[in-house]
Amino acid sequence: MSLHIGVVGIGGVGGYIGGHLALAGEDVTLISQRQENVEQIRRQGLRLGDTRGEQVARPAMLHVTELGNFAARPLDVVFLCVKSYDTLRASALIAPYLAADGCIVSMQNGMNEEHIALVVGWQRTMGVVMSSIGVNAVELGHVIRTSTPGGDAYKVFRVGRPDGKVTPRVEEVVRALGAVDSAVATTNLWGERWSKLVTNSISHGLSAASGLTSHELLKADFLRPVIIGLAAEGIRVGQSFGYSLVPIYGASPGVWTAAAAGDRHSAMEINRSLTERLGRLTAQERPSVAQDLLRGRRTELEYTNGLLVSKAHGLGLAVPAQEAVLSVARRIERGELTPHPRNLSGITSSSA
Repeated sequence: MSLHIGVVGIGGVGGYIGGHLALAGEDVTLISQRQENVEQIRRQGLRLGDTRGEQVARPAMLHVTELGNFAARPLDVVFLCVKSYDTLRASALIAPYLAADGCIVSMQNGMNEEHIALVVGWQRTMGVVMSSIGVNAVELGHVIRTSTPGGDAYKVFRVGRPDGKVTPRVEEVVRALGAVDSAVATTNLWGERWSKLVTNSISHGLSAASGLTSHELLKADFLRPVIIGLAAEGIRVGQSFGYSLVPIYGASPGVWTAAAAGDRHSAMEINRSLTERLGRLTAQERPSVAQDLLRGRRTELEYTNGLLVSKAHGLGLAVPAQEAVLSVARRIERGELTPHPRNLSGITSSSA
């Protein structure tokens, strides 16, 4: 019997994933708090664009006020795609409509599994760490992917439970997401999560502070020392928690920390990894925090860069580069500064 799936939050990620699940014939309903989004997709479908072209999906749509429709047939899996600051509220809204063995799966930035577990418990909480899937909701009912699909060459979705067990439900979620792009089960959710947090602390913070696209950030030679410093600081915090970290931008944690300590060969390896990553980006890709700043919306900065700095402070670790980037990005979010590359001048790391 197929999974009864709900997708909560139909922005870039939720729209792209939910739309492709619908195209694959999955039993999926997309749930939005924006009535105009629901009406647009019901009327004209959901346009999904990527480097392969464009398709139109026609998924079932519900507004959050219509969740009672699930009372007769609860949901087996809910993919939570809302902004991190909406995690608790969205989890509480959908929890009454979960099946007895149903679960909520975080497909978000940050580390929100603990917030979901406050609502439904750890046994009904899962996470998906996504990599190389830049997406953007460019208008109502229209989502584009700004990075090339991973396919067989790269696992885009890493599905896991907080306890590391690979259960039949984990395998079912892997199978479902395989219709969207490559997916794999992981026994290392926390290590994957923190590694992605380090990546986000680089891309989100630097793009917010500088106004540069993802492609411009990774291509800029003058930013390489800053990127290395940010990564090394984030890696040190994660390792202090005992997390088993995975490669960041294709380079192992040890390579990043060695480069930050001045090892020339490690720095060259990072340059190669970043150049390879550039090949998977399109020119218009921009991290979600930068997208939100452009639209005048609240960002997830406190759940990525802010979370990393807060965790470091809790351990008594110095992360000056992370703090400096966060400070600039906060000022931009408050309207005190304009994004510009000059905002990043003078940033140094304790790991350098």
